[in-house]
Amino acid sequence: SKDVLAMVDDPPFDNSAMDGFAVIHADTINPPTTLKIIGTSNAGPSNRLQLTSGQAIKIMTGAPIPHGADSIIPIEMCHIEGKNVILNNQSKPHFIRKKGENFQAKQILFYSGEVLTPEKISLCAAAGVEKLSVYRKMNIAVISTGDELKNLGTKLAFGEIYESNSYGISALIQACGHNANRFPLVVDDIDKLREVLDSAIKSNDLVITSGGVSMGTHDYVRILMEKEGKIKFWRIKIRPGSPPIFGSWKGTPIFGLPGNPVSSHVVFRVLVAPFLLNLTKTNSPNTRIINARLGEDIKVVDGFTTFRRVELIDQKHPPTALLKGHQGSGNIAGIAMSDGLTILGPNSTGKKGEICKILLL
Repeated sequence: SKDVLAMVDDPPFDNSAMDGFAVIHADTINPPTTLKIIGTSNAGPSNRLQLTSGQAIKIMTGAPIPHGADSIIPIEMCHIEGKNVILNNQSKPHFIRKKGENFQAKQILFYSGEVLTPEKISLCAAAGVEKLSVYRKMNIAVISTGDELKNLGTKLAFGEIYESNSYGISALIQACGHNANRFPLVVDDIDKLREVLDSAIKSNDLVITSGGVSMGTHDYVRILMEKEGKIKFWRIKIRPGSPPIFGSWKGTPIFGLPGNPVSSHVVFRVLVAPFLLNLTKTNSPNTRIINARLGEDIKVVDGFTTFRRVELIDQKHPPTALLKGHQGSGNIAGIAMSDGLTILGPNSTGKKGEICKILLL
């Protein structure tokens, strides 16, 4: 959550990149060369040695470069005879790691908003940074609604389907770096929905629901928000996923996503994920957009941004995008097996050969 500055130079001193001998390069120009061994420079605390012409100091990887030395010859290019070393090749100046060549004290390593990877954490330690100021992970409630939904592990009756949205949404939340708290599914009952929302906001920073946001008489998320919540907006011009709600429930922000599984995934990726990342000014490590050429005509809706599921073929630049699976918003298999989503803007034709942006999945 704050810029990270290096506390030390790295390396903090000139040191050897390999095991061998520290020498003066001018002494090694016409090999084979015989030099006198006058000591050893080991990695770790030690007094820095002094070298003059005609001498060599045995050195270990990471050990300080002796005064006067300007190059290293690897151990495998040497032959030791008593107190002398015979060099069979010229020494290598670039085998010395120079002080501060990786980074210098007070240099900014990362700006606020960077996502910490294992490699970046290791770099912080190498730079002497003992503590980091980070953003707390948000706790986000995930609530699915609908009479037709059933929990996994139960037998389905005619007209019922297994509830899946909360699992996908929770995984998407975790991919953004936050904690997902799945709540029991809610039947189409406005009083029960109110009760669950009230419970969710007690321990969560944000609420995400799925289902109940369209125009139907049983779309109780929309109805309850209209009556008792605060709606910032309802409906956006995208396909699929046009009817999401965003607002607040008793002071806690809430996203109401569509119930169709593809719509809920699309809306999360294009609306909720940017919202979450913007809170910490973070660029998502999981979001990549590339260019592709449409390999077939794709149906677009005039005035809407269209997100169709596609597979990418060919190794060309750009690759070719072809529709993958049935494009209905209830077909989660299609998005699960696709490589990405088209981003065909309101003015796109969707015609074969058109170059378009692809949101990689």
